[in-house]
Amino acid sequence: MIVNERITTYINSLEPENGELYDEIEQYAIKNYVPIIRKETGSLLKTLVSLKQPGQILEIGTAIGYSALLMSQCMPKGCQITTIEKYEKRIPKALENFKKAGKDKVITLLEGDAEEILSTLTGRYDFIFMDAAKGQYIHWLPILLKLMPPGGVLVSDNVLQDGDIIESRYAVARRNRTIHSRMREYLYTLKHMDELQTAVIPIGDGITVSVKLSSVIRKAKR
Repeated sequence: MIVNERITTYINSLEPENGELYDEIEQYAIKNYVPIIRKETGSLLKTLVSLKQPGQILEIGTAIGYSALLMSQCMPKGCQITTIEKYEKRIPKALENFKKAGKDKVITLLEGDAEEILSTLTGRYDFIFMDAAKGQYIHWLPILLKLMPPGGVLVSDNVLQDGDIIESRYAVARRNRTIHSRMREYLYTLKHMDELQTAVIPIGDGITVSVKLSSVIRKAKR
């Protein structure tokens, strides 16, 4: 827990219900050990989509469709979500949830490896939510930047790794050291790129919000 647990519990107690289907998805995720975004992270995600009012949303990491459905609650009319998932066992459940919610016409699920799919995309996505293999964030970043127009927003989840990110790599479990090193590199890169303005926010398991700057703003920064 990054933030005081009592504060998080209180904040979540203020959150209005999303509806019966979302409760069902949450319970299914808990029962079947499916990682979905935390309640406070979901609230921030909906707020950012409401603020940006994107025309095209790209999500990397569908799982069972929970976060895509949350974003669909707040996106403007005409907006489309493209979401990517490679874990075959979760894909049918995600598609089922999209249909139950009546969102199967505005959410398109692409099945397969994210890196392979990302390299084939040609659209312009003004809102991107990344919640997939954490060790790949740094590798996918150059591709995502090409897909984003100036003013585009990139949101990355699970960047603080339950607080382990501040530890020495030798203080974390050996199996997690590669992800730990790559995530630290990712966070440093986001904060030091001329192309991006980034905030690291310690809610949930840590989230970054990055905005792609225009060429005019980039020149002004130098």
